[in-house]
Amino acid sequence: MKPIDPHWLQLALTPGIGPVGFLKLIDAFGDAGQALNARPAQTERLIGAEAALALQQAAGREAMEAAEAWAAGPGCHIVTLLDDDYPPQLAESDSPPPLLFARGRRELLARPMLAVVGSRAATPQGKQNAESFAAALAAHGYTIVSGLASGVDAAAHQGALAHAASTIAVIGTGIDRVYPASNRQLAHQIAERGLILSEFPLGLGPLASHFPRRNRIIAGLARGCLVVEAGTQSGSLISARLAMENNREVMAIPGSIHNPQARGCHRLIKDGARLVETVDDVLDEIGRLPAAQAPEPAPTSAPMDSPLLAAMGHEAAAAETLAAALGLTVGEVYAMLLELELDGQVASLPGGRYQRLAKP
Repeated sequence: MKPIDPHWLQLALTPGIGPVGFLKLIDAFGDAGQALNARPAQTERLIGAEAALALQQAAGREAMEAAEAWAAGPGCHIVTLLDDDYPPQLAESDSPPPLLFARGRRELLARPMLAVVGSRAATPQGKQNAESFAAALAAHGYTIVSGLASGVDAAAHQGALAHAASTIAVIGTGIDRVYPASNRQLAHQIAERGLILSEFPLGLGPLASHFPRRNRIIAGLARGCLVVEAGTQSGSLISARLAMENNREVMAIPGSIHNPQARGCHRLIKDGARLVETVDDVLDEIGRLPAAQAPEPAPTSAPMDSPLLAAMGHEAAAAETLAAALGLTVGEVYAMLLELELDGQVASLPGGRYQRLAKP
């Protein structure tokens, strides 16, 4: 592992330069030190007047010193484009980050990766699908990459954590921040058993412009992108589009036509994404890893469907509707629903509706 070049850090962390400007400066001046010492008249034509002034004023020096101090902590790393273990597929993508703050198992950068993304406002079935698919794919040797958001992302990380291939969380803040705060415990688990990545300076909070940048890293790292559940405005569609632009495989799980969180997946499928229903469908698309051992299938018994589950089907339904269909009182149906919910077979939804949870 090469020592960290402080000039590289300072240039990369200078406000206003960004990955594209950084690479322009390196191409023009040969190395980071020469770029830092260039005259504003030379740099302004490449990065604009404001960034050129920031460069002249050494505006990235404080962030560089903070980064060097942070990297001295246990499990903390700074990975640059100069390092041998910088992921080659990310280096070949559009505007690769010149440096990545990394916390956790740095060796995961060398593993084959699959992005699993989707809606923050995922349904219970969407979250269960994300967790189950991620767990099975991690058992097959794929490191699961996602964005540490609520909903599908969090479920995918959680599903992969129990396996050696584990998970990588690419975040849209400084690596010393956790967003959303509700995922703080999950972030600590990933730092211990997986890897957290960020291209942003320490201390930087969440801004709307950060998340498309985060998504390009997710798409660049992985050999494929699986969209589990997404509305038409979901940021996960940005990851899918970027994956397509980088010639990665894009897959989507279909859902009910009545579920607004499935419409983004349906749009992707119309645009050429592979419709997948099982883990085998995903592996057929991205390839089975020769070194990975297939997990032992769990012993199963023939499912015994209750009349209530049969009446519910796979659409969300109100207790009153189910009671009318079964000729029962609403109180009797609520008692049956509670038992099924405790058993993990149904989930309650807003508006007094219930949805059957199907195993992927």
